[in-house]
Amino acid sequence: MTRPLFPDIVVNGTTLSAAAIAAEAQNHAAPRGKPGLAWRKAARALAIRQLLLDEADRLGIAGTPEELAPGKTESPEEARIREVLSRCVTPAPVSEAALRAAYARNPDAYRAPSLYQPAHILFPAPPGDAEARSAARARAEKALAEVRKAPRSFGEMAREESACASRDAEGQLGQLASGDTVPEFEAALRAAPVGEIHGALVETRYGFHILRLDARAEGEVLPFDAVRGKLQEAGEKANWAAAAKAFVSDLLVRADIRGLDLEADV
Repeated sequence: MTRPLFPDIVVNGTTLSAAAIAAEAQNHAAPRGKPGLAWRKAARALAIRQLLLDEADRLGIAGTPEELAPGKTESPEEARIREVLSRCVTPAPVSEAALRAAYARNPDAYRAPSLYQPAHILFPAPPGDAEARSAARARAEKALAEVRKAPRSFGEMAREESACASRDAEGQLGQLASGDTVPEFEAALRAAPVGEIHGALVETRYGFHILRLDARAEGEVLPFDAVRGKLQEAGEKANWAAAAKAFVSDLLVRADIRGLDLEADV
């Protein structure tokens, strides 16, 4: 008899059907041509869910669904699982030493926002239109070559060519802070030389930009006490995740699971 490619699995006597696993697999990414990986991820996720529900039964937890967002409420099963985790997962406290070590590993991650004063000329193109983007790039490259030969013509070119409302201010965007613009444009602001026209076009989802950076003020590294709260929150989340992982791993070790190789890569 031929063994099914994607069989049912049994978790502590409860059967999880292949159909249910296949439906769950739609929520798990896998490389093209490797549907088995998505299936194993889905099967493991549903097995863990069943073990948590079994634990809720053992502890006599009914669970009260809570509102997650306006118009969206937990399912009864989600409420029971949340209560199990709340009762059974005890994360380690975050020590002062751990907070200071996290800060010392990468203090540059805790900078005040940098400030930029840029001007640009935008040649627009929709992100999914290859033909339009090719045409926009060609126009922008030609304009960049011209304006680099005559930098004082930047304002006039912005008024004539730019598709941004900043053309009325000769392309000037005013003062921008970190996070004020799209990541690809901000990356160019960090890299561009100050006081001159950037030698490369800046490609973003909006099209192609000729960039002139008039000023840049790097944000200073914030002192430890200024970011203690952020570090504490991150540490608590990390410790909770570690404790939850250990709790689930223990459930898996003690479970009777058939039809799923827990040692396989997921």
